[in-house]
Amino acid sequence: GGGAAGARRPELALPWADPLGGWRGCVWPAAGPGPAGRHSMLPRHVQRLGRDWITHWNGSQMLAFNSPVSSCMRWAGHYPSWASFPRPVSADFSANWRFLPVFGPWRQFQNYNWHLDNYTQNCCFHLPNPTMKSEGEEPLTKKRRLSAQDDTSTPEQETDLSNQKEASCLSVAQNKEKRGRKKGTIKRHWEYFCQQSKTVKIAKNIGPDQSSTGSETTFDFTVMSYNILSQNLLEDNSHLYKHCRQRLLFWTYRFPNILQEIKELDADVLCLQEVQEDHYRTEIKSSLESLGYHCEYKMRTGRKPDGCAICFKTSKFSLISSNPVEFFRRDIPLLDRDNVGLVLLLQPRFHCKASAAICIANTHLLYNPRRGDIKLTQLAMLLAEIASVASQKDGSFCPIIICGDFNSVPGSPLYRFIKEGKLNYEGLAIGKVSGQEQFPRGQRILSIPIWPKKLGISQNCVYEIEQQQKEENAGEKLEAAKPDNTQEIVITSEKLSSKLQHHFKLSSVYSHYFPETGIPEVTTCHSRSAVTVDYIFYSAANDGTATQPGADDSFCGGLKLLGRLALVAEKDLWIVNGLPNEKNSSDHLPLLAEFRLIER
Repeated sequence: GGGAAGARRPELALPWADPLGGWRGCVWPAAGPGPAGRHSMLPRHVQRLGRDWITHWNGSQMLAFNSPVSSCMRWAGHYPSWASFPRPVSADFSANWRFLPVFGPWRQFQNYNWHLDNYTQNCCFHLPNPTMKSEGEEPLTKKRRLSAQDDTSTPEQETDLSNQKEASCLSVAQNKEKRGRKKGTIKRHWEYFCQQSKTVKIAKNIGPDQSSTGSETTFDFTVMSYNILSQNLLEDNSHLYKHCRQRLLFWTYRFPNILQEIKELDADVLCLQEVQEDHYRTEIKSSLESLGYHCEYKMRTGRKPDGCAICFKTSKFSLISSNPVEFFRRDIPLLDRDNVGLVLLLQPRFHCKASAAICIANTHLLYNPRRGDIKLTQLAMLLAEIASVASQKDGSFCPIIICGDFNSVPGSPLYRFIKEGKLNYEGLAIGKVSGQEQFPRGQRILSIPIWPKKLGISQNCVYEIEQQQKEENAGEKLEAAKPDNTQEIVITSEKLSSKLQHHFKLSSVYSHYFPETGIPEVTTCHSRSAVTVDYIFYSAANDGTATQPGADDSFCGGLKLLGRLALVAEKDLWIVNGLPNEKNSSDHLPLLAEFRLIER
């Protein structure tokens, strides 16, 4: 009767429940057993499929309509009268769910306009989890009711139910913990190399006078190198980000995260790569200027919409000169790529010496692992510009910092050339220059010389006009002692034609391997690889140690590394689902170092 029907929960009626194919709205199941309650007109496999499909859902899944539905509905599958039926629940959940194609008819059902991927609170039905696994097994809901009525359950059965419940809770806890790790942040810490740098960092915002050692005034500052991943390049190379959820790849999601990283790290100088021109013009520049930065930008040539930017805090530096470098040369077939560099000469504020200057360079070299000849030529062009900008009146160089994405791994010939100041490339395969490929495909041997003479850059990586002037000045002093020196110099230069040199004493901020384990550090991570390609190189102050090969003592002081933001291993990145992720919105990590300017 009526009392039993009134106490029964409403059921969800789907359009195929009605044998006539119509929607009856609010229908109560017939009292007592019989065909009417079981809908025998439906095929048995459909009845079973409908029942099992519902009962395998766990309690967190929802069915959501975007239009109000009467609470007096019923599920028309093969469902006994004792089962727990769905009931309306007001909650905000999302179910990534689609109906299986075996259900039908669809015509009237489609009129209800289901939206299961959207968040809605209009009307949600919570589907309970009676954990029915097969046709012959009874749901736990009925088992509990029968055990309460008969009270004949054995201790073994109670133990089994308790173990199932405990295992279910443990599984849920593990899933929550795993999701928490995926949404977590990458743990990075500061590594200090100078005891005073800790004190300096704590008292960083006390005042502009800078910390002092004895009676000398020092100038401490931080530099960041960060490839922020151009949105255009992300979309053109979407195969590298298959591990990422789609919403994390939109620029509207990524830019606030990138800006927040920049705010938190609070570097005095930013060297950014893959800065998309339209985003720089509309958002990035204005956002950084509001944080106290002055921005200089160089877009790639051709139709490439991104470039390099150097931004510095006007409270710490003033701009002396800005010098863009284009690696594309129309008259040289070798240089047909659109990569660029940018070199700034900055003057520190609050420093005792008015003539003190720091040269900051930023670049993004060609990616192609099989074109080491282009990479080396681009690097030589950048070094030549740095030599021109950093040159002082007395012939020495001011302190230099070179940041960027060099698309080369530690220990590669290109990397060694930067650090050691020399490279003999005779017999070197073109695909081995950057070390990006374990089995390089570019087997052609580098030509001697690599670039044509009309480029105007010598094998010493300086502009030939400037080198000729230096040689002329040096030749005037030696002419009286060695009148036949010219021919000897020419012969020597021909023998050394396969050797590249530069006269900067450069060190790397990072060591690239963890000393305890030998595991490599990682600066970029996506679906295909996780390696180090980003660097901060600097001209180290001469502390009495042996000079690096290819370098000379021609620096006006130098830089002392006080500390750095530690990098992580590949496994640490995959704990948070690689890069980009919910907190880190580029496929590169920012590099950050703190320096102290040392005067000669």
